[in-house]
Amino acid sequence: MAGKLPSLNGLKVFECAARHMSFTKAASELNVTQTAVSHQVRRLEDELGIRLFHRFKERLELTASGQAYLQGVSLAFDQLRFSTEQLLEGCNNNNTLTISTLATFASKWLLPRLGSFRLEHPEIDIRVSASTDLVDFVVGGADTAIRYGSGEWKGLRADWLMADEIFPVCSPKLLMGNHPLTSVDNLAYHTLLQVSGVTSNDWSIWLEAAGLPVHMTGGARLTFDLALMAVQTAVDGQGVCIGRRAYVEDDLRAGRLVAPFGNSVTTDRAFYLVSPRDLANCAKVVALRAWLTDVIGHTENRPTTHVADFDDEVEPGDVVLAKAREDEVQSCVTHERGEACCGIMQPHF
Repeated sequence: MAGKLPSLNGLKVFECAARHMSFTKAASELNVTQTAVSHQVRRLEDELGIRLFHRFKERLELTASGQAYLQGVSLAFDQLRFSTEQLLEGCNNNNTLTISTLATFASKWLLPRLGSFRLEHPEIDIRVSASTDLVDFVVGGADTAIRYGSGEWKGLRADWLMADEIFPVCSPKLLMGNHPLTSVDNLAYHTLLQVSGVTSNDWSIWLEAAGLPVHMTGGARLTFDLALMAVQTAVDGQGVCIGRRAYVEDDLRAGRLVAPFGNSVTTDRAFYLVSPRDLANCAKVVALRAWLTDVIGHTENRPTTHVADFDDEVEPGDVVLAKAREDEVQSCVTHERGEACCGIMQPHF
């Protein structure tokens, strides 16, 4: 039996008979004869090589093995019923689109743009659920999610949305004063803002890619659980933040932030629209996917991309991809469609 499932029909009949503790009542529920129920249960027992029922003249009784097996089988059928209800509600009867996403992505990118989707699809009600946890599509109620990672999530469809670019940002105020950020050397005089979790080494990645010594940012630091807080602290002029383009582009456009050094690094992660395969083609999810593709395609104005060796001179505005030395692990690689697997842990955005 290793790696093999018994007859689904036999399991259904067993679960029904065990629930009623009667072949006759099970036959009535399943709209078959009592003899057919008895034969299906016997066939399942033969297939498993285990007796599931004690059969007495006037009653049935589960064996110890049958009782243990019933718990798992009942749970599996309950899950099947729930998943079917979710599928039918999501695709047919429910006009609410529930989007799970990261708190900072929701606040800094999605919500400011969501109005155009609502204008295009007034028939769809939208619910945005912001969380740092990976969404459980089975019990969490989400139809789709916007995730940050490698694009490799087992059993899910992942559509690439945008690359992840990081670069320092600060308030325009920090371009003036005793140690203006017109020179990268002056970073040592400013508080560096960073986010905990898998992105906590962003400063080191950016410095290495730009060919700068990591130790030059050895001064004071402020660490946050959410990128949203780090970005706001930078807007307030209290430090220099490593910004992700999706999180800071509106603030840059509005002049609340500036990118003093220009150069950005494309990391090996990206943003993806993720959906369970059985919901990926529902009309409301398809509509969101098409809208995201259109909005991102029209708003992204990507600078030139090239790979910089550690001794190369980098022009302002270039996207820099770190090129590893032979004795190092490459930390920043071009990631266009998520072929590489980097795990599914999300940073605290």
